[in-house]
Amino acid sequence: MSAEQPLILVTGATGYVGGRLVPRLVSAGYRVRCLARDPQRLQGRPWESQVEIVAGDALHPESLARALAGVSMAYYLIHSLKMENDDGEREILAAANFGQAARVAGVERIIYMSGLGDPETMLYEHIRCWRKSGEALRQSGVQVIEFRASMIVGSGSLAFEIMRYLTERLPVVFCPPLVYTRAQPIALADMLDYLLAALRVEAGAQEIVEVGGADILTYREMMLCYARLRGLKRILIPLPVPTPLLFSKWIFIDSPVSATLARPHVLSLRYENIVHSDLARRLFPAIEPMKYCQAVQLALDELEAGLVETTWSDALSTTQGDLQPVRLVSYAGMLVEQRQIEVNAPAAQVFRAFTALGGSRGWLYLNWVWQIRGVIDLIFGGVGLRRGRRSPDEVRIGDALDFWRVEAVEPDRLLRLRAEMKVPGRAWLQFQVQPLGANRSLLLQTAYFVPKGLAGILYWYLLYPVHSLIFRGMIRRIARGATNPIKQ
Repeated sequence: MSAEQPLILVTGATGYVGGRLVPRLVSAGYRVRCLARDPQRLQGRPWESQVEIVAGDALHPESLARALAGVSMAYYLIHSLKMENDDGEREILAAANFGQAARVAGVERIIYMSGLGDPETMLYEHIRCWRKSGEALRQSGVQVIEFRASMIVGSGSLAFEIMRYLTERLPVVFCPPLVYTRAQPIALADMLDYLLAALRVEAGAQEIVEVGGADILTYREMMLCYARLRGLKRILIPLPVPTPLLFSKWIFIDSPVSATLARPHVLSLRYENIVHSDLARRLFPAIEPMKYCQAVQLALDELEAGLVETTWSDALSTTQGDLQPVRLVSYAGMLVEQRQIEVNAPAAQVFRAFTALGGSRGWLYLNWVWQIRGVIDLIFGGVGLRRGRRSPDEVRIGDALDFWRVEAVEPDRLLRLRAEMKVPGRAWLQFQVQPLGANRSLLLQTAYFVPKGLAGILYWYLLYPVHSLIFRGMIRRIARGATNPIKQ
């Protein structure tokens, strides 16, 4: 990478959009610096070694000078998803601090994202706060390009996952009248194209650019499109709901999204989110936004293929100083159970222990349960446990390991298995080892499940007590095997 390339600062790289933007900037040949309050949260990202990471907090102006030194243009992608107590005022203050520090550092342009909405209507609190943050950036005197977008369609985005869960679980969905509000959702890929192109565009001193996809749809139409692409038959029945707060509570019950986070999304449904300006087309004529159903299909394809790398990196992000033995979360439409344990053995030794699983050695813990699962799989037309493994000691991509398939192998670091047994959804089992020193490692064992419909949800939660018992015993046996390796 040439030192002559402009240096780009990305704030919010630990977030949803920022985490997707960084690798695209790197691929485009830019020098990239990431600002994070906790740099450890970026550990394990595939692009970590290709960027510079500095610690800093926009609420502490003294920490911004180093981050902005030598920066040509900066992305300001810091947003709060809560508006409790003084969160809104703090967010506006952070934007003002960043704008002033950028001016002092000689930054040429700030690229910012906020929400779409008709200014003639009463905007809900998040949008008002984001608009004020944009104004605070502009008041610094630095050129600002502010993108205002509606719902971003991509695996892992909050709005998309709420819609996904509401559609996925039940054949009959009772919806408030709010779902008949129109919006103009934009594909994540298109949003990233706009953000990247904003580095090169000839723009005025201050630009506010409204962006959206090719379709204007009601939220009901979005849900039905999702159901059709998933092969699900869904009946949506309008049901008056007294307040958005009650609907937020229902989202909390029906999905892993808390009512606090769901509330601003529900409130946004009261107002149309539609592009009224043609500035985006005039500034970026080469970008042709895709239709909503195409964007949904892209997100589903990523999940189906297990290629949502940035989402998986977020789900796997850990800090060695805050070791949690087990975490059960839902992320990007996936149900994720991660276990981790420190092992008194070098990483290479731990890697050999988990890559020896399957075949004649079995799965180390409660093998008789695995055998029963294999028989059940055969009864339902699956492959069972009959395939064993190609080699007792070596694994490579494409190998069969009983009713798993090796999907990824990184020597002395990672093994990912894709389930080929009969399940109502898609499943993966991943093992990862991180060195903590010459003879100490962190072993991470993660089960991923993408359920299909209500059957998939029931499968996960009904069998979770058994799976939890097996996975807990297995990671302990792997750790024990790594400290007392089998001599070849």
